[in-house]
Amino acid sequence: MTPEQIVKKFFEEVRSGHNPDYATELMAEQVLAHQVISEEELTVLRTPKDYAEHVKEMIEAYGNFSLEIQEFIVQGNKVYVRWKQVGTHVGEVDGYQPTSLPVIEIASAVYRVEDEKIAEYWIQIDRAGIEKQLDRNKN
Repeated sequence: MTPEQIVKKFFEEVRSGHNPDYATELMAEQVLAHQVISEEELTVLRTPKDYAEHVKEMIEAYGNFSLEIQEFIVQGNKVYVRWKQVGTHVGEVDGYQPTSLPVIEIASAVYRVEDEKIAEYWIQIDRAGIEKQLDRNKN
């Protein structure tokens, strides 16, 4: 599979929440995950199992969310994806109790594919926007 096909399949199956455990087929055994949080870079090592658990936690927090890819650009072995996720606040998130109100996440990432597996990614999420929605929802 090409990098484009691998990342598309990753979004269709894993990131969407439809089949989180399929991460074992599309991700390397250890993936470098670079997260930009308020201009500070943090790199964590993720395994496919870790990532599947992360998606399952999102489902617990936001229910069966929708995921819309808004931009998809391929350059060699790197794929850029920008998406919009819309869920319902049904589980506790960072101390915020469930409100059953909608929560929108806007995010983007660049995925590097090596040996037909996602080996590394750089992700940016509008965390301030999510927190603002959760804060507004609690009132």
